[in-house]
Amino acid sequence: MKRSVLLGLFVTASMMASTSFAADKPNSLCETNIQTINNAKTQYQSSADLNARVTTSVQRAQALKEQGKFDECVAETQQTILEIRKTSDGTNK
Repeated sequence: MKRSVLLGLFVTASMMASTSFAADKPNSLCETNIQTINNAKTQYQSSADLNARVTTSVQRAQALKEQGKFDECVAETQQTILEIRKTSDGTNK
């Protein structure tokens, strides 16, 4: 009986802790992606078209972040990172 009660408490504590640790993940991922895009400026500045799209995307992502729409911000920035990588790899030229 004592073991099952202790196990139940342990499982409950683990579940509660995991949700509190995951609470900031989308926000930090959004910020990390924006920073990654800003760090990659040398890769996309040579293309005026891509530079304009990336600038617009970053502005949109920052607006989404300010509105608290972190999942949309992450989606926006991940798509932009993929586009930058495709262009820098030469597969989108």
